[in-house]
Amino acid sequence: MKVVFLFDFSRLRLFSAKQQLLRRLLVRGIFMLKTTLVFKERISSLIDLKQYGYIEAETPPVGLIAGRVTELQREQYTVITEQGEVTAVLKGAFYHTAVTREDFPCVGDFVFLQYNENGASRIAKLLPRRSKFSRADYSGHAAGYVKTILEQVVATNFDYVFIVSSLNWDFKVSRIMRYLTQARQSGSKPVVILTKADLAPDFSAPLAEVQKNAPDVPVHAVSSYTGSGLDGLSEYLQPGKTVVFLGMSGVGKSSLLNALMNQEVMTVKAIREADSRGRHTTTHRQLFMLPSGAMVIDTPGMRELGLFGADDGISAGFNDVEELFTQCRFNDCRHQSEPGCAVLTALADGSLAPEHWERYLVQKRENKFVDDKSGYLMNKRALQKSIAMRHKGKKGGNKR
Repeated sequence: MKVVFLFDFSRLRLFSAKQQLLRRLLVRGIFMLKTTLVFKERISSLIDLKQYGYIEAETPPVGLIAGRVTELQREQYTVITEQGEVTAVLKGAFYHTAVTREDFPCVGDFVFLQYNENGASRIAKLLPRRSKFSRADYSGHAAGYVKTILEQVVATNFDYVFIVSSLNWDFKVSRIMRYLTQARQSGSKPVVILTKADLAPDFSAPLAEVQKNAPDVPVHAVSSYTGSGLDGLSEYLQPGKTVVFLGMSGVGKSSLLNALMNQEVMTVKAIREADSRGRHTTTHRQLFMLPSGAMVIDTPGMRELGLFGADDGISAGFNDVEELFTQCRFNDCRHQSEPGCAVLTALADGSLAPEHWERYLVQKRENKFVDDKSGYLMNKRALQKSIAMRHKGKKGGNKR
């Protein structure tokens, strides 16, 4: 007897097709799961720039992301972005449109850049600054030989200026007053920090002298070595806030930064005992994130601070002096020998201290000299910006 087995090959093909489909769905599901996990991990690892003080005033153009400059060495920038810390250089357009150094990014600036994960990113745009600390740059020339004075932008987008001065014999109120003038001009709040309190048996006299000359400015005496007085700085070092350190070499800026960071991030060098002068520990400007969530911009020590565009800062620091001008008998009073001069009367009766009046005159003379020597570049910059804006307006008006 012959047995015949019949097999339906259509069922085999159907079974095979179902297996292949299930296999493809399984592979795709695993792939999608992995992709989702990687995507979620990437999202969770993105940095929130708001922690670095970023306020999104405008949406970045397509292809650009926002960032904050944390370090500048020569022409290479370090920028913190949502993707992390990147190295960046300027796009070529910056070199064609910038008139002065003020137009270039500085530590503290917010920028838009073309992100490159495999190389240097490119900074395409500098965002508007909410505060700026500048100094006059004589380009190595003495005052009698300088032809053009440039503006050097030291730091930007900060909330407080810590004017750091040490409580050694090199302590000078006149120097602090110069820093205060430029700090008021910057658009932020100045705070005077008197360091090395552990080396001063009694610092009540210099503390009182600063308070007398700047009654509206907070003054703190601290010791980075013992930690004394550091707790009093916590009101300024809040999350998202930025502080810039300014002062001469050897006043203890690096030691103060190390104390606030709870670790040694800056090398500290000893000062010369003969004159209390220090060597440059900080060689470039850099932004640090403190454990508190506040940021500090550390700057190299300045032997001298040249005032730049400080009219408003002078008026704010010497408003008591300029208030006297309104009381003079003559509107064009020179405050030298004119009858009815309120300044001479105040000097005579002791209500205006001679050293306070002299500091006002010195700062006004210096600021006028700087304005005269920097006027050409400032006028040129304003003219070029005006031309650029008109040209941009014409291009926009032609669009239909």
